[in-house]
Amino acid sequence: MQSALQPNDRATRETITAIHHWAPGLYSFKTTRPAEYRFSAGQYARLGLINGAGNLVWRAYSIVSATTDTELEYYLIDVPGGAFTSALRHLAPGEPILLDRQSHGVMTPERFIDGEDLWMLATGTGLGPFISILREPAVWQRFRHLLLVHSVRHAEEFAYGDELWELQRKYAVEPATLRIVQTSTRSSVINPAPGTGAGLARLNGRITTLLKNGELERHAGLVLQPEKSRVMLCGNPAMTDEMRELLKARGMRPCRRELPGQYVAENYW
Repeated sequence: MQSALQPNDRATRETITAIHHWAPGLYSFKTTRPAEYRFSAGQYARLGLINGAGNLVWRAYSIVSATTDTELEYYLIDVPGGAFTSALRHLAPGEPILLDRQSHGVMTPERFIDGEDLWMLATGTGLGPFISILREPAVWQRFRHLLLVHSVRHAEEFAYGDELWELQRKYAVEPATLRIVQTSTRSSVINPAPGTGAGLARLNGRITTLLKNGELERHAGLVLQPEKSRVMLCGNPAMTDEMRELLKARGMRPCRRELPGQYVAENYW
């Protein structure tokens, strides 16, 4: 059925080139990239597939790739009964998918005009845009300290861990330091699974809880403060909403087009 997908003024017809399964229902995939396609790290793309009812369905997914990569990569969870993922799960490398010619989103490091520490707080597949950001050389020149916090329900859901571990080792001193904290909310993190990044700091609990009790800042070795900290939130709306209140209590405000701020957020549903 996907063979019926045709390029048009809005979209190009791309090809799935690879699929990687991180855990049951959790995977990433790559597609070809048009030579003219441009995006900024942190943005998302809109992808189109024909579902079982024969309808063209569009969904937005953050781009995981670096801006210089020749392929486009996405990280997502399979949604039971989902109109898009129900079609996507049956595809294999070599099959087509539509790509909106325009990239979207404003959750990019360029939104901040100052700051020394970049806090990237993610739940689940909200990790995706931060992988793209960390793959960008410019971000390492832009900030002195980078902190990535990834929260999942179960430890086996940690993804891109080995790549993050290597980045943390590589950027232990210069030009910026990278600190990574993984936290699970429903299981103890004892024996890391392959690919989840053995050696990364691991905690138990929700991001907001760990911030309120001080454990997150202790493990990060950084203090969340309006003078130096710039924060990016991506994932579960419950997390982003509560974090907005916590940041407000610390004297931080969202970035606006007409007014510089200390944080930006992207909800994932």
